[in-house]
Amino acid sequence: MILEIISPEAVLFKGEVISVTVPGTNGEFQMLNNHAAIVSSLGKGTVRFEGNNVSFSKDVAAKFSQQGATYSLAINSGTLEMNNNKAIVLVD
Repeated sequence: MILEIISPEAVLFKGEVISVTVPGTNGEFQMLNNHAAIVSSLGKGTVRFEGNNVSFSKDVAAKFSQQGATYSLAINSGTLEMNNNKAIVLVD
């Protein structure tokens, strides 16, 4: 599936991923390929995604931490839309 992580300043990530885990306001949840359409508000926590051949531009790479093939980004809040195998995460 395709994941886009967008902040008010820039597109932080756009690419193919295996899974995405987000901090929903009612608890953390994960989305995999072909997940049902969903819109959710996000709370303070960590957006995590797993992918192969992930690359970032130099100016945003420092915002992400990496453990193996899993990448993490701390957020204060946000909104998620998942539809047609594309997840868009708007973050603060």
